[in-house]
Amino acid sequence: MSDQTPANQLLHLVFGGELKDPAGVEFRDLATLDIVGMFPNYATAYVAWKAKAQQTVDNAHMRYFIVHLHRLLDPSATAGTTGKAG
Repeated sequence: MSDQTPANQLLHLVFGGELKDPAGVEFRDLATLDIVGMFPNYATAYVAWKAKAQQTVDNAHMRYFIVHLHRLLDPSATAGTTGKAG
């Protein structure tokens, strides 16, 4: 781990794709998912999510999501911690 890694790094993934049904969350074709990127906190992930969502606003089947990876990596960690075991 680098000395430059912030102590409060909370990984987030932004991705999206075309849904089979706009009311659901099943993607039409997994091979065409758009992986926008990984972000160190929710604020930067939200900016990326919003930009992609606005680009595809005319397609009702297109959806982008923010996944809180830090919660999956360490479900017991809270938003203000690094999630490292003591």
